[in-house]
Amino acid sequence: MTKIIVKDLDGEEREIEAVAGSSVMETIRDNGFDSLLAICGGCCSCATCHVYVDPAYAGKLPTMSDDENDLLDSSDHRRENSRLSCQLPVSDALSGLRVEIAPAD
Repeated sequence: MTKIIVKDLDGEEREIEAVAGSSVMETIRDNGFDSLLAICGGCCSCATCHVYVDPAYAGKLPTMSDDENDLLDSSDHRRENSRLSCQLPVSDALSGLRVEIAPAD
């Protein structure tokens, strides 16, 4: 199992287990983080699964698609390390990944 550390909107951190092949969004949602809305269910058609990714893992993530980039551009809370968690597949290389749930727009 891959371990992911998630910081919620209240600043609380929790380590959760992720299954390879799932997305970071599915993992966060399935572990009871209600502040990650994930309205579109992972179709990359909204930005409600916006997270900030630990910069140390940037090179281990897939390249951001134009669609993801456009959706993140619509957020008032975009940062350099912003990603849509639905676009981040879980793999062993991500073990220890830290993400912070971004505020909703």
